[in-house]
Amino acid sequence: MSSPYDPHSPTYPWQPPDPPQPPPPPRHRTPDHPPLGHHSDLRILRTAYRWQRRVATLTALGYFTLFLILSAFAPGFMSSTVTDGLPAGLLLALVQLPVTLLAIGLYEHTAQRYVDPLADRIRKEAAVEAKRESAKRGTGQRDMGHRGMGHRDVGHRGTGR
Repeated sequence: MSSPYDPHSPTYPWQPPDPPQPPPPPRHRTPDHPPLGHHSDLRILRTAYRWQRRVATLTALGYFTLFLILSAFAPGFMSSTVTDGLPAGLLLALVQLPVTLLAIGLYEHTAQRYVDPLADRIRKEAAVEAKRESAKRGTGQRDMGHRGMGHRDVGHRGTGR
């Protein structure tokens, strides 16, 4: 049984009705193709780039870590002489520069061979997709652009400024 003081009861006809419920959000149409960020080529590119970074980093840092471990735990080996007056530790330290250059060379090689072609292909696909999207919306924007450019000719004959 409803209370006589209930504002929603029919005994108070002057009470405004409950506000209408908001409409559900519009459902967006899914595109015919997957978005560029979820494209399989981007996953392949990220994987190739990740592999490239790991190989180059592990080459340089791995050798340096090996050098540090040998310096700390094998001082006898590091102080032993390889040739007249050249200790093994100094030789290993001098080899660090070519190993670092090798890591840089591996990085450049994998970039040119694997990563850059993938990135170029994705960049071209993105440009084609952008042209396709602008062509879909292009007629409406072009019409608005022509109307908005009329103010340029006012007061300056023939210059367009």
